[in-house]
Amino acid sequence: MGRLIWLSLGWLAVGLGVLGIVLPGLPTTPFMLLAAFLFGKGSPRARAWLVEHAHFGPHIRAWEAERAVSPRAKRAAVVAMLAVFALSLLLGLPLWALALQGLAMGGAAAFILTRPEPGDG
Repeated sequence: MGRLIWLSLGWLAVGLGVLGIVLPGLPTTPFMLLAAFLFGKGSPRARAWLVEHAHFGPHIRAWEAERAVSPRAKRAAVVAMLAVFALSLLLGLPLWALALQGLAMGGAAAFILTRPEPGDG
């Protein structure tokens, strides 16, 4: 794949990550991790910008170094999942959709909560 494609996909991931800041249910961190990977293939300069970014950089560096997630990020992720699930309940989603959503979010929450915290080794 050409550098331009990697770079374009990286910026798409950044855009989705930024949208995730304001849209419940759309995660930010996974898109930023994906963007760091994609930029690594297409633009060392864009990757350096993202990894050194004041807000996103510490999360990316912790994940890359230790596969670690900060306690604050864990809480934010779980609270966001609970809020989306509560909204789904309030909107009256069908039981099969709630079950599927609960299963997916439960799995995601279990994964996030079982990651080490930065500095745990």
